[in-house]
Amino acid sequence: MALRPIEDVARQARSWPDPYVEFLRQTSMSAGVYVLPAGATDRQSPHRQDELYYVTKGRGRFRQGAEERAVGAGDALFVPAGEPHRFFDIEEELVLLVVFAPPEGAGTARGGEDRVRTPPP
Repeated sequence: MALRPIEDVARQARSWPDPYVEFLRQTSMSAGVYVLPAGATDRQSPHRQDELYYVTKGRGRFRQGAEERAVGAGDALFVPAGEPHRFFDIEEELVLLVVFAPPEGAGTARGGEDRVRTPPP
């Protein structure tokens, strides 16, 4: 299976009202790119899946539960299912590779924080 470069998916995410674009879905996991411009507000809610973020570019801060930390290119972040988290104080556009396991929306109703956001063909 050929995948597109992350920057190609990020360019698509920048053009959508929703800054997340899923590019891979398997029975065990899904992956997408989440783009937050400098100064943006991250409006996500806790997810029903475990989640891994990998920061491909940008700088900002990340809050997970009661802990906060600076994040930048090369950082990996793990968030267990149901744990509150968000990015804030985004200084430079954040481009994040996001992996959900099981896939985002698996076993949940479509809509809300678990809706599937895939690009049109």
